[in-house]
Amino acid sequence: MISSGLFVFEISLHVIMFLALIWVVIQASWLGHSFVVVRQMMNHGISKALPALYIFLLIGMVIASYMQSGTIAGLLYYGIDWLSPVIFLPVGLILCSCMSVATGTSWGTVGTLGIVMIGIGEAMGIPAPLVAGMVISGATFGDKLSPISDTTNLAAMSADTGLYRHIHSMLYTTMPTLVIAMGLFIVLGIQFTDKALPRAHIEDIRSALEGAYQLNPWITLSPLAVMFVLSMKRFAPEISMSASILFAMLIAVFYQGKNGIDVLNALWLNTGGTTGIDSLDALLGRGGIYSMAWTLLLSVMALALGGILHYAGFLRVLLVNIIMHIKRISTLIATTVAAGFIGNIAMGEAYISIILNCQLFKSTYEEKAVDKAVLSRSVEEGATLTAALIPWTTTGTFYAATLGIATLDYAPYALLNLLSPCVSIIMAFLGLGMLKHTISR
Repeated sequence: MISSGLFVFEISLHVIMFLALIWVVIQASWLGHSFVVVRQMMNHGISKALPALYIFLLIGMVIASYMQSGTIAGLLYYGIDWLSPVIFLPVGLILCSCMSVATGTSWGTVGTLGIVMIGIGEAMGIPAPLVAGMVISGATFGDKLSPISDTTNLAAMSADTGLYRHIHSMLYTTMPTLVIAMGLFIVLGIQFTDKALPRAHIEDIRSALEGAYQLNPWITLSPLAVMFVLSMKRFAPEISMSASILFAMLIAVFYQGKNGIDVLNALWLNTGGTTGIDSLDALLGRGGIYSMAWTLLLSVMALALGGILHYAGFLRVLLVNIIMHIKRISTLIATTVAAGFIGNIAMGEAYISIILNCQLFKSTYEEKAVDKAVLSRSVEEGATLTAALIPWTTTGTFYAATLGIATLDYAPYALLNLLSPCVSIIMAFLGLGMLKHTISR
């Protein structure tokens, strides 16, 4: 229903989700579940992802507050001068990877550094979907390997393996994939050699930013530093983001000289910039809670749908029947990766998919004496990596809303997300990257 509605009939995704939800409710009723029970399933599906929904709202305010404080403007001002088109994509990949490893959040990376990269890329004439794919590749790499990432910790915990053993296991597949993605982004970047911005155009952009903001880097970039430091100290993302928002608001009022009421209202819906350059003003006008409404509503519907599919047993029946016929370890790993992707499609949230698939596959990995860190790695390859490629997952909708690029437009360029599951499966069939079986402590 979702595929035909989206690709054949081009129906609004929210409406498709509503129709799919009605159909699944009917199916669950035929299985004997009362509507009260079905509603509880929907509630449980939504409650499992509440932390992600909280971050939706906070990221919208982070972006708006950074626009008001001049943080994004400052990053644009200093970044546009030294990133040439040839090295822009590979350097951006490294920067996004490093920031995501340090902060443990791909969403935070996309919502801050990602927006800057989109702005610089558009100024250089590089297609926005390509830039978005690079940003998401780097952000996902860091989120997947950071010891302070929620999905990294969740996968290790759900598979009953050690955190650092899980990270060690993921390095076997993720590092080669990053090298491949880096090479491809270098090749893609070479196409834009003649797109270098004329010096006069760079100066026009910088002058426009100087005219609209005070751009002392020690002040305007400090909200980003606050979030970075608090994340490194293992504070919850909600605390790190809230502190950064408040700090950015203070800078907007007391350093940028903005009206306090206007700054507060911008947290709901930001207004366009005042640089005089239309494309730049549109970029600087992003953010606010309202900007996340499309994403938030779609996510709630997808999570409710996923709750029924999970708790009524639809997915479990499908996957258990498949698992029973698995004989080879390589097939087991490939099935685990595929199940993560299927779980994301069905439930709209990588968190739920990670937990479910670890539960379903754990005993099979134990029977075949495969290290649990290989299970946790395979689950992440299928769930964490592919979530960004599906338009109705919380991750896919968030990236699309934040970067202003449709999920299906940037998906072909999210090279790390596309390649990593494939590399994992290929290595499994070649017998590479298998850890010696150990008992986790």
